[in-house]
Amino acid sequence: MNLLHNDKMTLMENALNASALRQKTTAANIANADTPGYKAQKTVFQHQLDEEQARLSARRTSDQHVHFGEHSNGQAYVTENRATTFNHNGNNVDIDKEMSSMAENQIYYHSLIERMNSQFNSIRTAIGKGR
Repeated sequence: MNLLHNDKMTLMENALNASALRQKTTAANIANADTPGYKAQKTVFQHQLDEEQARLSARRTSDQHVHFGEHSNGQAYVTENRATTFNHNGNNVDIDKEMSSMAENQIYYHSLIERMNSQFNSIRTAIGKGR
């Protein structure tokens, strides 16, 4: 069993990558808030994360155990909202919403970092280095 590459660590790694992509996407939206015709982008990941977390309860510790299906790659992706127009110039960026999203994402990212640090500390303690 590989302690560093288990389902939980992979899920947290994907969540950190998605959060970084969300930060980049939100920053691009804010930077283009006054660009005529620019359409706000959104990073999609949370529903995939929820699905993966639901699957984590069934684990195989041996090849002889019942197989519970494959995990998806859990990758985040960016979508563009072309259905709305928020400003008279064809732009649909709501700067207040984007700033709120950025703050929320920062809190989410830091909570993931704390959880990952906790996992590493647990591993360190398990191998006797965390006394």
